[in-house]
Amino acid sequence: MTGQQVAPVPRTLASGVWGVLATPLQGSTFDVDVDSLALLAEHYEAIGATGLTVLGVFGEAAALAAAERELVLEIVTESTTLPLVVGISALATQPAIEEVAAAQSAAGDRIVAVMVQVNSPNPRVVARHLQAIHEATGAFIVLQDYPRASGVAIPTPALISVATSCPFVIALKAEAPPTPVAIATLTAALDIPVFGGLGGQGLLDELLSGAAGAMTGFSYPEALIACVTAWTDSGYEAARDALLPALPLINFEQQPTIALALRKECFRQRGLIKESGVRPPAAEYPESLRESMLIHLREAATAYPGRN
Repeated sequence: MTGQQVAPVPRTLASGVWGVLATPLQGSTFDVDVDSLALLAEHYEAIGATGLTVLGVFGEAAALAAAERELVLEIVTESTTLPLVVGISALATQPAIEEVAAAQSAAGDRIVAVMVQVNSPNPRVVARHLQAIHEATGAFIVLQDYPRASGVAIPTPALISVATSCPFVIALKAEAPPTPVAIATLTAALDIPVFGGLGGQGLLDELLSGAAGAMTGFSYPEALIACVTAWTDSGYEAARDALLPALPLINFEQQPTIALALRKECFRQRGLIKESGVRPPAAEYPESLRESMLIHLREAATAYPGRN
């Protein structure tokens, strides 16, 4: 598909919970653990996730070689029938185009969109970047505003300008705090879905602000799915009650610097991955927090029975 210009077809991203998939690693060389990856992807489908976001920030995509990213996509595609959003790590246009083309080669039409980070506070620069990616690959785009990862902060009106000028942007992922404020402004101005992230910390307020759901990583995604389902079916009080038991674990996992290692160790404790290693320079799991982690996991297991 690279090099072809494809006219945008009306499309949107389904509401719900899009799990941001971790990349399990194993051994002293932190090789991709394909068996654990397959198990984790299958788990998301079994519990009712809307789709999967693969090779996102939580998937350690920036620490993976090109061949490893291709392997991850191949394993996920083989292991689940869920639609896929593929994260693009590069902020520069040509490397981003190459990442998209490689992802399309590995996963084909299973990809409903690629997730591209805001790469400039200037909306014209961002729009040109997205236009070039779309013209070169035909890919639909989820635009991610995540300054903690990208180092780029963009005003919400500028984000609206970008989305309005790029009809192939089919969703936004808003992760610039305060996210409920941004989501309320975005959903009032745009007719595309806006998703929250950040581990689900602001999910209830994001839903109240008009979010279509969550696109994030969390070791008990069952809780996020229960919350969004309850919101859709019955409104705020039901959603609140569904999420409350998981809030201590959500807060625990979102600790700065060590969030990735904490979440992976939680997945390991649940039996969903074999090892919880993270690639340097990411911070390792701190053993001093094991008792806290086990308490929070036991509480979540009680509230969300199933595979614990």
